[in-house]
Order: sequence, then C-alpha cells, then structure tokens
Amino acid sequence: MINLKSKFNSEIVDGDAYRGYPLMRVKGPFVARYLDRIIAVMESSLAAHPRTLAVRFDLRLPQHARVWTEHRLMDRFMASLKEKIKWARYRAARAAKDGRVHQSEVHYVWAREVGQRGRPHYHVVLFLNRDAFSALGKYEAGRDNLYCRIMEAWASTLKLLVEDAVGLVHIPRNAVFRVDASCEVSKDAFFKRASYLTKSATKVQESRHSFGGSRRRRMPRR
Repeated sequence: MINLKSKFNSEIVDGDAYRGYPLMRVKGPFVARYLDRIIAVMESSLAAHPRTLAVRFDLRLPQHARVWTEHRLMDRFMASLKEKIKWARYRAARAAKDGRVHQSEVHYVWAREVGQRGRPHYHVVLFLNRDAFSALGKYEAGRDNLYCRIMEAWASTLKLLVEDAVGLVHIPRNAVFRVDASCEVSKDAFFKRASYLTKSATKVQESRHSFGGSRRRRMPRR
C-alpha cells in the first residue's frame, strides 16, 4: 500500500473539514500542504482585494503531441496571462475620462494531474479584483473578456494559434465564485470547491511539481 504521507511529504486529510473550511469529502483524501497553499493564496487575494473573483478552469495539452515539454509551462502561462490582464487595465484607464480604474493583482493556484490515459492536465484557480473583473465571459473570437484572455495566454504558451487551442481550455460547472473578505459563507463555498485541486488521487510525484501557486506580493491599490 502506498504511504501517501511519505509520497507527498505532507499530512494527509480525510474528513469533512480542514482548518474550519469544508472539503469535498467524496474526492479525498487531500494533501494538507496543498490545502494550506490555497488558504494562503486566498487570504493574500482578499487582503489586496476584499471583493475577489475566483475562477476555476482546466488546461489541457494537445492530443496530437506525442512528447510535450512541460518545463516551466505554468510559469510561462501565468506570465502571459498577467501581461494580458495588465494590458486590459491599461486600455481601460485610457478609455476612462479621468484615467482612473481599478487595478488587480493576479493570484493563483494550480495542480498538475495525470488522467487514466497517462496525459497530464492542469487545474487552475485564478483570483482577481472583482471591481476590475466581474465575470468570466464566454469564448468567441474577437471578444474582449477574461475567458478569451485565458485562451490566448494558453495558446501563446503552447505556441499555437488561438483557433488551434480551442478545446484545450475547459470551464467546469460551478466555476466562478464571488468571494468577500467579510463573508465566511462565500469563503466556505469557494474553498470546498477548490479543495478538489488538493486530492491525492491522479497526482504523480516525480521531478516536476504537482502543485504551485502565487507568492505574497503587494501592489498599491487605486
């Protein structure tokens, strides 16, 4: 029998709650240090933006790729997405009469998993200022929304045309959460959904990381 505590170098959680937050028990057991990372990132986002938009999505690799280099793949994706979000806020400021708009830090967590067919995929939660980004939108060529920016960033990361990346970004059901620093119910609902990323099943511990996220960093609020 596999020793999960040794495999993940972490305590393993198998229950209904962790540190006062509810868990998706049917998906357990969960890796405690991954749960801690989600709590830390959520708290950082809420400290910067008390009204946070949290969006859950999946990133897939092209099926035709026999060998795919994953080295720093998520770093490249997040760097591309951050630039697109920064540019969106710059354009919004130029369009505003007084040049003042809400800015947004970018916080995130991600989990790498391997499916039954041996193909890796990534689960991601993105945290943004809800006063700057209030919705995900839907994918349609030419639209200026968050969904399209995620699509464009993933296509750029994979060095694909955007139209060739359609289907590689999946938005699951119950993917968007409006989390408020003053509302424990909203934090509980989000965390229960996000705990799915920390399940021990389908994660492979090898030379690359299976879980990651943003670090604490503050920018001035406007």
